[in-house]
Amino acid sequence: MNRRHFLATLAAIAAAASLRAQSPNATLTFQPGPSGPTIPHDFTGLSYESAQLANPTFFSAANKPLVALFRGLSPSGVLRLGGGSSEYTTYSDADPTGPPPFEVFGPDTSKTVKHGTITSALALRNLRAFLDATGWTCIYGLNLGQGTKENAAAEAAAVTRILGPRLLVFQIGNEPDSFRKRYRPAEYGPEDFLKEWNTFHDAIVAAVPTAKFAGPDISNKFPFLTAFAAEAPKHPNVLFLTGHYYAMGPASNPNATLDQLFEPDPKLATIHQHNLPAIEEAIKTAKLPFRMSEGNSCWDGGKPGVSDTLASALWCADMMLRFAQMGWVGVNLHGGGNGFYTPIAGTPSTGLTRRPEYFGIQFAQTFVGATFLPATLTGAGTRATAYMLEQHGKHRSVIFNKQDTPLTVELPSPPKGKALTLTGPGFDSKDGITLSSTHLPHTRTLTVPARTAISFEL
Repeated sequence: MNRRHFLATLAAIAAAASLRAQSPNATLTFQPGPSGPTIPHDFTGLSYESAQLANPTFFSAANKPLVALFRGLSPSGVLRLGGGSSEYTTYSDADPTGPPPFEVFGPDTSKTVKHGTITSALALRNLRAFLDATGWTCIYGLNLGQGTKENAAAEAAAVTRILGPRLLVFQIGNEPDSFRKRYRPAEYGPEDFLKEWNTFHDAIVAAVPTAKFAGPDISNKFPFLTAFAAEAPKHPNVLFLTGHYYAMGPASNPNATLDQLFEPDPKLATIHQHNLPAIEEAIKTAKLPFRMSEGNSCWDGGKPGVSDTLASALWCADMMLRFAQMGWVGVNLHGGGNGFYTPIAGTPSTGLTRRPEYFGIQFAQTFVGATFLPATLTGAGTRATAYMLEQHGKHRSVIFNKQDTPLTVELPSPPKGKALTLTGPGFDSKDGITLSSTHLPHTRTLTVPARTAISFEL
C-alpha cells in the first residue's frame, strides 16, 4: 500500500468513526398544532421571607449590589414577600429605634427559631425605593396565622400608600393548608380557611378599596386551591391563583438527591403529574391564571451539594420553561441569606454572590415574550428535554442535556447564528458555572455536551 493510499484509508476510517460518533440518538421535530402560551414580561420572580423587612436597609436603593443582582435577572420581575416568617410579623408606623435584629434572614426551615418581627414604615419606604431602582413589583404577604384582621388592614393601608404602583397584590396567609395543628385545630379545612380569608379580605378592602389579591398560596393540599378557585369569582379583585412547588424534600431525606431532582415527576415533589388536572380545573373555575408564588429544588432550606450546584441551575431553567409552557404566569424562587438554594447568597457587609441557580434563572429569562410552539424530542431519555418557541418573528430551540454524556440531536433545520449555553465542570460544581454564547456548525446534527443547556435560532 503506497503512502497516499494509506493516508486516504486512514482518513476514510476517521471519517466513518466521526460519522458514527455524530449519528443522532435523538430527534427534535415540529408538530402540527396551535401555538402555546406566551411567557409574560414579569414571569421571573424571587421570594424572600417577610422577616427580612425587619432590617430596613436590606431592600433599599442604597443596597446597590442587590439592586444590580435583581436587575441582572429581569428588568420587570416580581418580588414576593411571605414565607413561614410572615405568620410572625406585625406592622408599626414608628421608625425603629435600635439596630435591626439581623442583617439577613434566610429561608424558613425546621431549624429556624422564629420570633416576632416588626415591619416599619421605614422598611416600606426603603422597599419602594428598591423596587423603583430595580423595576420590579411586589407580592406582599399578610399575617393570617397569628395576626388579626385589624392589623392586616392597617398594614395593607400603609403598604398601598407607600409602595403605590409597585404593589402587585396582597396574599393573606402563607401555606394555609399547613395551619392545622400549628396555628389552628386539627380539623381545620378549606371552608375554615375561606371564612377567615373573607373576614380579612373584607377588612382590608374597607381600609383600601383598591386592594388587589392573589391566593391561596398553598403548600400541597389541593382541596384548598379548589375551594379558593370556586370562591374567587365572587371577588373581582383577585387577580391570580398561587401555590408552592418544591421538587423534593425535606433536605434531611437521604432520597433527596441529584438523581431525584432530575426525575420528570420526582417522588418527593410537592406537586406531581397527577395533581396538574386539579390546577387546570382551578384555573378554569376561577377564570384566573396560576403563579408559583414560592418554590425551589428542595424544601427545608435546600440540599447541600445539590441545591447549590450546576444541577440546580439546569433544573431551575428547565422547570421555569416547563411551567411557562403549561401556561403558568410566573415563578418566584425562594431564597435569602445563605440558604443552600438561594439564587443570591451572602450579606451586604460580607458581599453578595450569585449561586448557580442565578444563572439558570438568567437562561430562562431570555425567553420572556416568546410563544411556545408544538415540538417533540424523541429517543433522548428522561434526562433530556427540549422546547420550541417563536420570539421576535424567529424560531428558537432549547435543549437540556442533564446527562453525563453528550447528546446528539437531529434538528428540523440547521441552527443560525450564535447559541447560548449554560454549563459547568460537573453536576456538583458550585463554581465555574458559565452562561455564554458560542457558534454552532451549520448542520442538522447537533451534539449537546454533557451537563449543558443550549438555545439557538433555527
